[in-house]
Amino acid sequence: MEERARRIVETAVELAEKGGFEAVRLRDVASHAEVALGTLYRRFRSKEDLLVAALELETEDLERRFSLRPPTGADATQRVSAFFAQATRGLLRRPNLARALLQAAVAGDPELAKRTSAFHGRMHAMVAASIRGASGADAGPEVDLEVRALAHNLTRMWFSLLVGWSGGQHGQATVVEEMGDCVELMLLGAEQRRLRRSA
Repeated sequence: MEERARRIVETAVELAEKGGFEAVRLRDVASHAEVALGTLYRRFRSKEDLLVAALELETEDLERRFSLRPPTGADATQRVSAFFAQATRGLLRRPNLARALLQAAVAGDPELAKRTSAFHGRMHAMVAASIRGASGADAGPEVDLEVRALAHNLTRMWFSLLVGWSGGQHGQATVVEEMGDCVELMLLGAEQRRLRRSA
C-alpha cells in the first residue's frame, strides 16, 4: 500500500477505534489524514472499502507475528487452538475497531467480496500451517485436501463466532473456548477418519 493510502487507512483505524463503524465518515477521514476528499475517493469508494483495507493491514500484522512466533504445542490440536486464541486476542484488542472491521466484511458488497475472501484465504493458510506444525514461512496453500478442508471450516467457525461477539451474543473468552472445542472435535474426527481408512 502506498504511503498516502496507508495514512488514510490508519486515520480510519484511529476513528473506528474511538467511535466504531459510524465514526468512519469519509469527510472526517480526509480531514484528519490531511488529504483532499477527492484524493480519498480515488483510492477508496466507501467506508466499507476503507475498513476492508484496514482488515488487510490487521491480517498482515497477524501474519508477521505468526511468522516470528508460530503457535506451539505438543500436537495439532494445541497448536491450532493457540493460533485462534492469538488471532482472537489480536483482533479484539480494540473492540470498536474490531466491530467496524467485521461490519465492513459482512456488508455484502460484491466488489469487496474478493478481498474479504482473500482475508479468509490468508487465515486458512495460517491454520493449515498450524495443523502441520510448519514455520510461518511455510504457511502457503496446502496440497493436502483434508488439511485444506479443516482449515477452511475452522476459519468459518471462528468468523461466525466473531460475528456473534460483535452482536453482543458472547464475550471474547467464549470465542476462544468454543474455538478450542471446535478444533478438538474436528481434528479428532479427521484422525478417526484416517484410522478407519487405513484399517
